Amino acid sequence: MQTPTKVLIAEDEVNALMGLAELISGWGYRTETARDGAEAYEKVLAWDPAIVVTDLKMPRMDGLQLLAKLTDSGSKMAVVVLTAQGSVELAVDAMKLGAYDFISKPVDATRLKTILANATRQMDTELELEVTRRQLRQSGVLGSLVGHSRSMQEVFGLIERIAPSNVSVLITGESGTGKELVARTLHDLSERKGRPFVAVNCAAIPETLMESEIFGHEKGVFTGAVERRAGCFELAEGGTLLLDELGEMPIGTQAKLLRVLEERKLRRLGARTEMDVDVRVLAATNRNPEEAVAAGQLRSDLFYRLNVFHIHMPALREHREDIPDMAELMLGEMNQKHGRRVAGISAAVLERLQQHDWPGNGRELRNLMERAVILAPDGNLIELEHLPAGFGRAAAQPVWVGDGNTISVRVGATVGEGERLLILRTLEFTGQNKTRAAELLGVSLKTLHNKLKEYEGSRDVGRESGGRD
Repeated sequence: MQTPTKVLIAEDEVNALMGLAELISGWGYRTETARDGAEAYEKVLAWDPAIVVTDLKMPRMDGLQLLAKLTDSGSKMAVVVLTAQGSVELAVDAMKLGAYDFISKPVDATRLKTILANATRQMDTELELEVTRRQLRQSGVLGSLVGHSRSMQEVFGLIERIAPSNVSVLITGESGTGKELVARTLHDLSERKGRPFVAVNCAAIPETLMESEIFGHEKGVFTGAVERRAGCFELAEGGTLLLDELGEMPIGTQAKLLRVLEERKLRRLGARTEMDVDVRVLAATNRNPEEAVAAGQLRSDLFYRLNVFHIHMPALREHREDIPDMAELMLGEMNQKHGRRVAGISAAVLERLQQHDWPGNGRELRNLMERAVILAPDGNLIELEHLPAGFGRAAAQPVWVGDGNTISVRVGATVGEGERLLILRTLEFTGQNKTRAAELLGVSLKTLHNKLKEYEGSRDVGRESGGRD
């Protein structure tokens, strides 16, 4: 007989504590209780539960402090937080600290039962994820993503951490960088992998049809609605929904989306009743989301609700060292797609690929490889003659080619590229001391901070612009 999953419940209100313990025990779990966070932490060490259900506001040690302590200790247990109405911000903070999920008071028994069942299945997902980690260390591959570079390894690390949870994720990056691949990988490494993955491009849907596409509609609710239609949330039930180019969604639809995210309930257009939805929502955009909020194109409350975790995909020109591996992977895919047997890629072609600036990023590389596979003879290598005429000949070389305290900027670099390089290398020279760097550059500290803010999301900034003032 399978051993019951152990669930620790931390709640300072006695009646609520006893009620939760009785409810959860009735579902077949083995339960233990604690009156505050300090007692809960002691029982975690002694009892080793698989799941902790904790209130946020408790004496001695509150739920956030308990969660932080469990996270710091490297605990692998799933933490479900209970939050009062109107405390969504605290719940979001808990998710950022690593909580598995949250549920509002008064507790919806059906939703809590579902959360506990999903958290129990997470154990199996964690075992599978460990196998994936070994694969990653050995080959630099995670799902459909490829990369040994530092920037891609950082992306992989984030995906590994957050894939098993139900948290919303905002994925940003230039067009063609692989934002949908990130979303699919998050889905495939989660307990939802056997359920639907639905991707919706909000920029491709006419504004008049947006609500119908997202939420569905009843027959006859508008001209042309000849039958009931399920929306994207229903199609993704139990799985994952990716809302691509979220900033293109009308503000009114964004308000309704926020309500679905917060209440986990949906009403089709024209319907009289609501239905429960169990969907993990991911969002992607090639725009700066903060700028979209400031411009009134993205609701701030929706942005904060979706931005529990943020994954930024670097532009291909920022991790050129990954191009050979990406090109080889795409070669195999295109051989299979077109029934070809192209043997490989010549050294001259690989060098040319790494010189190109790739404004279209990974999508541009994929299109190039497909063209080359079609042109190259079976059994031969892809050669320069199989690339478009003039491809890469005027491509930009790396901007910085200097050592130590010297930098060299290629002819043809933009003023912005040169300025950015000078700022980052000066920071490196000063040991990340921004005050000293500002003095050497002859600018104010405020100007330097503003410039670094512009560069946020860049691989170089992540590595070089941290440090002290």
